[in-house]
Amino acid sequence: MGSVLLNILFVIHIIGSLGVILLVLLHSGRGGGISGLFSGMVETFDGSGIVEKNLDRLTIIAGLTFAVTTIVLFILL
Repeated sequence: MGSVLLNILFVIHIIGSLGVILLVLLHSGRGGGISGLFSGMVETFDGSGIVEKNLDRLTIIAGLTFAVTTIVLFILL
């Protein structure tokens, strides 16, 4: 049973790490980036688009998932 849970944790860790890589690459740099393609003209009051805010939230979630699974795997292995 412990082996199955460890394998599930490995899968979550891999998905989290790939998610962090993908989401960081989608962030806009100085020139607008790929995320500017999806946001269009929709902007909030502070100047950043709705898609950019959601991208920030997803990146934080993926980063926290990666960090937590890294710590748990370190403790278990």
